[in-house]
Amino acid sequence: MDTFSLPTKIVLGGKGLDTLLTNVKRAFVVTDAFMMSSERVRYITDRLDRLRAEYKVFSDVGADPDTEMVAAGMAILVDFHPEVVITFGGGSAIDAAKAIVYFASREGKMKDCPFIAVPTTSGTGSEVSKFAVITDRAKGIKYPLIDESLLPDYAVLDATLTTSVPPSVTADTGVDVFTHAVEAFVCTEANAFSDAMAEKAIELVHTHLLTAYSEPDNLEARQGMHNASCLAGVAFSNAGLGLCHGMAHALGAQFHIPHGRANAILLPFVMGFNAGCWNGALTPTAKRYGELAAIIGQGAGSTRQSALNLIHQARRYNSRMKIPENIKAAGVDRDAFESMLTTMAEAALADRCTKTNPIPCSLDDIITLYRKAYDGRLA
Repeated sequence: MDTFSLPTKIVLGGKGLDTLLTNVKRAFVVTDAFMMSSERVRYITDRLDRLRAEYKVFSDVGADPDTEMVAAGMAILVDFHPEVVITFGGGSAIDAAKAIVYFASREGKMKDCPFIAVPTTSGTGSEVSKFAVITDRAKGIKYPLIDESLLPDYAVLDATLTTSVPPSVTADTGVDVFTHAVEAFVCTEANAFSDAMAEKAIELVHTHLLTAYSEPDNLEARQGMHNASCLAGVAFSNAGLGLCHGMAHALGAQFHIPHGRANAILLPFVMGFNAGCWNGALTPTAKRYGELAAIIGQGAGSTRQSALNLIHQARRYNSRMKIPENIKAAGVDRDAFESMLTTMAEAALADRCTKTNPIPCSLDDIITLYRKAYDGRLA
């Protein structure tokens, strides 16, 4: 059954946050260590201070939030009994907060209260998605949680929060937006409504990403990317993702490559596989890639060339923003890579994101794609 849902209310700008916090007396804030040490979390806490609200800040969130960290945050939340939960930061902080709230609610240890997400990067779309990714470090596995109850009640989009993001993070998260939109558009659960979100996200990325990277204080470009990230998040939350994300989760879990960067490296290879561009047998997915190419002015006279144009556009983003072109260039040792190859491929095949990939794939297919991506040979 085709469905489309957007239960999260989107609030544009910081003034809307002030309205949401009116009359709040107890707040639980989830952020990361950098936001705490740099005092950027004062964007939230100064507002709470003005309201004379009592609050707890949980800032023990790092890259790739893990099960132990979620359990620690949940214990503090349950003990504090907040009236509102606010998460402030990038995808890791938002995913951590979503998991904390999800497990606390599922175990009956938390009363219903508003859940507000304030993203500080333009990439994950986590503020409007029913996905969260949590790492089991002992097993070296990333688990995608997928449930409607993971969705925040409100998402506050304030592009001024993204202007101080380092260029490398702008690049990684920006291509993550592109990957979300591309995979949502071609996945097996896509429909007309998720397509509309993905198409607009692609258009905004093409218009604003390189400007946001080269001119970090350009608020028009930053807001464009913030909006694109949110739109792509809505698209994949409703439609699903694909093999690129399944492979990126496994690669990141083993070699600690930032998620957006892993997607950026893998996407051209997965797109080539999905389209059938290199074996002479084009798939229906190639036509879908061609439709996206046309949206950004790169359509061609043939389906194959249009699909290739979109694939090469993905490579151009990487090149223009100094993202490694292959896994080797990302610093992964060949022997270590080969020793974990089958383990990664098995994890990617079992990943829930892979289940909505438009083209069925085997373990051998994934192993081949990882090897292609290690050396960076598209054809």
